[in-house]
Amino acid sequence: MSVVQTIKTAAAAAIKALYEQAIPAKDIAINTTKPEFEGEYTILVFPFTKFSKLKPEETGEQLGTYLTAHYPDLVAGFNVIKGFLNLHIREQYWAQYLQQHFNNRNIGKKPANGKKVMVEYSSPNTNKPLHLGHLRNNFLGFSISEILKANGYEVIKANLVNDRGIHICKSMLAWQLFSHGDTPKSTGIKGDHLVGDYYVKFEGILKEQAEPVLDRVLKSDFKDIDAADLLKMEKLVNTYHKPEVQQDKEKSTKILDEIKELARKNTEIMQQAKIMLQQWEAGNPEVRALWATMNSWVYEGFEQTYNRLGINFDKMYYESNTYLLGKDLVEEGLRKGVLFKKEDNSVWIDLTAEGLDEKLLLRGDGTSVYMTQDLGTARLKYDDYKMDQSIYVVADEQNYHFKVLQLIMKKLQEPSAEGIFHLSYGMVELPEGKMKSREGTVVDADDLVDEMIKASEEQAQESGKFKDFAEDELQELYNMVGIGAMKFFLLRVDPKKRMVFDPKESIELHGFTSVFVQYAHARIKSILREVTPDTDKLEGFCHKGSLLPLEKELIILNEQFDTVLEDAQKEMSPSVIANYAFQLAQLFNSFYAEKVAGKYTYSIRDAETPEKMKLRTQIGMLTARTIARSMKLLGIDVPEKM
Repeated sequence: MSVVQTIKTAAAAAIKALYEQAIPAKDIAINTTKPEFEGEYTILVFPFTKFSKLKPEETGEQLGTYLTAHYPDLVAGFNVIKGFLNLHIREQYWAQYLQQHFNNRNIGKKPANGKKVMVEYSSPNTNKPLHLGHLRNNFLGFSISEILKANGYEVIKANLVNDRGIHICKSMLAWQLFSHGDTPKSTGIKGDHLVGDYYVKFEGILKEQAEPVLDRVLKSDFKDIDAADLLKMEKLVNTYHKPEVQQDKEKSTKILDEIKELARKNTEIMQQAKIMLQQWEAGNPEVRALWATMNSWVYEGFEQTYNRLGINFDKMYYESNTYLLGKDLVEEGLRKGVLFKKEDNSVWIDLTAEGLDEKLLLRGDGTSVYMTQDLGTARLKYDDYKMDQSIYVVADEQNYHFKVLQLIMKKLQEPSAEGIFHLSYGMVELPEGKMKSREGTVVDADDLVDEMIKASEEQAQESGKFKDFAEDELQELYNMVGIGAMKFFLLRVDPKKRMVFDPKESIELHGFTSVFVQYAHARIKSILREVTPDTDKLEGFCHKGSLLPLEKELIILNEQFDTVLEDAQKEMSPSVIANYAFQLAQLFNSFYAEKVAGKYTYSIRDAETPEKMKLRTQIGMLTARTIARSMKLLGIDVPEKM
């Protein structure tokens, strides 16, 4: 039990004894004491005045006196500032915590709580390699999974691969038209990169073919425009040319974008891609064979990238197997009267009472929409695992989609509905701006990994501190530092916020980076190698004397890892862990570096007494373990030496 939970339990017992009121311990507010006041933890007293019938100061005095008298091993003293009761925790409490946990290899890990969670992340398309946006998604999904596991949840890591649709046919068609039979083996190009090159090739040709179509329609020449698009195109063009629209830049730009999209649809190459998609859906053997071959190239490429990044999954789902599943749910919804049909035979749900709109679930021709697939997949996942919660790690562009998904599932009375949670995150940009898949300007994940590892190598060579490393050790270190820098930088920001990834800033030794934290860990391990601690003897040692300020502060911060871990899970944010790991590394650096009259205050090797040497060795071991554990939850390894 953490010190905060211990204080809450004691405070609840005190309130029961003093005021004959039963309050759940979890409802008592405890904060770390502000630096300007004395004490370590503060109880907010105001809520208890309705029981005590006393002023906040008097209530605080009563509660502090009770805790000091009845919990002497925990509370050494107190002071009251208005409605805040500041507690001094007995130093022996911290020494005992240190003795019990300095060698705990699973520090912070909670016992199983009997709850099961699925975390779905990555969800790549098989028409291109993973890119920078995927990296934030993968790192976030993996880290949240590890944080949930550490908090006692059974976790299933899932990946729903978008392996079908018009975007996949674009790559297939371009390969068919222009590849001359190229394969990853014949070209030496990684499979997902090769397929992605043909997606960019398709988009380039599409852009060329769309320009003359756009020029014609803007001159009101609608020759060769598909009948299904003709009325809409005419209306958009007529509206676009109105003087009042031309004067409104935002409105005219929006309408022009719609016209451009329709022009793209009415190109020869796009029509060919549509035919290929129809052939795929009809089960055409040649198209299906090409699809299977090119997807296999992509999967092999994905697997290489996932392995480099330390990303894994327990269950793979494929859109090609799930896109039709929602139709059964739609039929059930019609029978229950939850859904309705329109005159064109399309199926909808009315969400206007919830402040939304009507949502299409099945087209008039019986074909599915994206929401239909998600309904079916949600049921499939629940049938497979009966999980308590299903977390979708998807960018904030899909906030509306997941709000609607959960509402529909609730109206259909699906048992999985309450557990749907959208872990929404902001998009990632580079210092030079946004990325565009169609134009091939997306930053490829593999290229970025290579860049980060190279930057790590250059930084190491400039420092000149790695002369005693074997070549294989150096390569392992370059990978650890380079990939760790990328993960930490993308996870240190709250997921809800959009962010700019700066490769140079991410690998700075003295910044808010994983390199800083990794170096602190390596420094601790180096110190410990000098003193060669006897763990068996240390396990029987509990410091009895007073603690110096930074000795106590380091133990307290280590002890807070339990609470930090819980907060990270509640907030669904690895940034909580990243900030904590950095803070712990900073504090140890202060502990290590402090000098008075040229002598290190907190030296381990040259400690003033054998007892202080043992105490600080325990502190070093505990801090190293907590840093390593924190970073592992972010998917980052820490080196033994740097």
